[in-house]
Amino acid sequence: MDLLGDWWTPLVLREAFYGIQRFDAFQEALGIARNTLTDRLRRLVTEGLLEKRPYQTEPVRYDYVLTEKGRDFFTVLLAMNRWGDRWLAGEQGPPVVFRHDACGHESRPEVVCADCGEPMTAANTHARMGPGYPTKLAERPDVRERFAR
Repeated sequence: MDLLGDWWTPLVLREAFYGIQRFDAFQEALGIARNTLTDRLRRLVTEGLLEKRPYQTEPVRYDYVLTEKGRDFFTVLLAMNRWGDRWLAGEQGPPVVFRHDACGHESRPEVVCADCGEPMTAANTHARMGPGYPTKLAERPDVRERFAR
């Protein structure tokens, strides 16, 4: 959440998925302050979600291109869109729809179990400690209780 929890980062990534690659285009599309955009792009490059590719040498200017790690964020954006479409869309309907290229249909995203294909919801899914859970936290009784289900 430290990386993605601010207001602008998901919006910058969204615009990258819409095909924007240049600083000025991001700035124009989002109405974001240049210094804020500079900080977000720098962080996304440092964290490996975007890659800088020079397109001009005098002065040096860059395209910001999604990496594999960045492209994998698309599922997060889909989930956010689904929630917004359900709870925030007006009478006109959702502002953006998604066409699934494999089948040709406009569809809505759904989180499903990778093993059985059934939808995953808060009512039928619970979190468990994974192998990478920090040992120091895993030893705390309050944390163990949280994952006891």
